[in-house]
Amino acid sequence: MPELIAFSQHAPPATFDRPRPDRLVSGNPLRTTQEYFLAPAGDLSAGIWACEPGAWNIAFAPGKDEFFCVIEGRIRISDMHGNSSEFGPGEAGVIPAGFTGCFEVLQAVRKHYVVLERPNTVAL
Repeated sequence: MPELIAFSQHAPPATFDRPRPDRLVSGNPLRTTQEYFLAPAGDLSAGIWACEPGAWNIAFAPGKDEFFCVIEGRIRISDMHGNSSEFGPGEAGVIPAGFTGCFEVLQAVRKHYVVLERPNTVAL
């Protein structure tokens, strides 16, 4: 039987990366991911993501959606037309499949995330 996952009761190992050099806009921030859940099919994951200040361009795959809720810090996400939204502690949003724009960490951030990846999805 599957077990309930309480983030406060687990400490999965962290993975570290930095934005790809061809996507960097400013800085070279270290990003830390702790994945608390990965569905057996590999299409749904959830965890905590943290990052230092900096900015980079993002391009979500056609089948990839992300829900997030900021725990601490502040981010700004801008679309390719220049429209932007800022998120701070307790604020949530969704980065939809096919989204392109810029992800900027204004203050060191930690956020809960849930990512759904559907293979072979075509953007409309």
